[in-house]
Amino acid sequence: MRVSIKDIARAAGVSHSTVSRALSDSPLITAETKAQIKRIAREMGYTPDARARSLVMGETRTVGVVVTTIADPFMAPVVQGIESTAYENGYSVILASANSDPARELAAVEMLQSKRVDGVIVTASRVGALYQDHLGRIGVPVVLLNNHSEQSGRYLYTVTVDNQHGARLATQHLIELGHRRIAYIAGPADHSSNAGRMEGYRQALTEAGIPFISDLVAQGDGKMDAGMRALPALMDLAERPTGLFCYNDMTAIGVLRAARQLGIDVPRDLSIVGFDDIAFASFITPPLTTIAQPQFEMGQQAMQMLLTRIRQSPDAPISDILIEGKLIVRESTRRRA
Repeated sequence: MRVSIKDIARAAGVSHSTVSRALSDSPLITAETKAQIKRIAREMGYTPDARARSLVMGETRTVGVVVTTIADPFMAPVVQGIESTAYENGYSVILASANSDPARELAAVEMLQSKRVDGVIVTASRVGALYQDHLGRIGVPVVLLNNHSEQSGRYLYTVTVDNQHGARLATQHLIELGHRRIAYIAGPADHSSNAGRMEGYRQALTEAGIPFISDLVAQGDGKMDAGMRALPALMDLAERPTGLFCYNDMTAIGVLRAARQLGIDVPRDLSIVGFDDIAFASFITPPLTTIAQPQFEMGQQAMQMLLTRIRQSPDAPISDILIEGKLIVRESTRRRA
């Protein structure tokens, strides 16, 4: 049976209120009595009842994290950053997957709220600003990681990479290498990160005096299969692209596989830039030029932002965080011959 505070009180010959104060390090109890009670508690195998504590303290010291899918390699260092910061601050993490389904994402957030988590982090949200309509019912702060919301405020906050800036860096890199026919394989159409990257791509072309050509934009979904499907159509154009910016590294990996099947040499025939700098990016052949996101640090900052909101008044000001990515040049790009 579970050891209770009353059991420890009987063994120590003190009241249960004295045990409770000793275990919570109350200054009303002498150091000698605290040490004795804590020793007895350890010997009896006592562990605090988290549920009872949450009812008394009004908190569970638990946060929920919703990811699009646990199969996405981008998510692993992000979640590690969240978990490490949570652990350092005495919090535990409950992980849920939305499987890239907006309805399931909202259901996952509400499920976590039903478990009395103190806050929720949602990565790469498919719902974004729609949370504003649900926050009154959810009743806990929500941090969106890599999905900007124009309605950030009392409960809703964001940590995101500057997608427009990163896409400009990627496209400008190809332009500086002499490429003028530059294609873009997009991500999910309903994702704010895709809109930002599309805008950055178009902006870099405009700044260089290169016309935007809609035929050079292929729709994707951020997965390898999308890259494999998109490349043959792009290379069937009357005038092929010589440079290609991909929504993310997973898309770019799919493109590299399709290029091998089509006999297209990368980077001699086609220079490719990805986005994210996932762990695989430097190990594939050729190693991928990409826009690096500080994934672990982004997870840390999202968790720290959530802790700040949990510990402060809901009216205390918190600024959303916008992070700039960094161009990492590897062997998938080269100067156009």
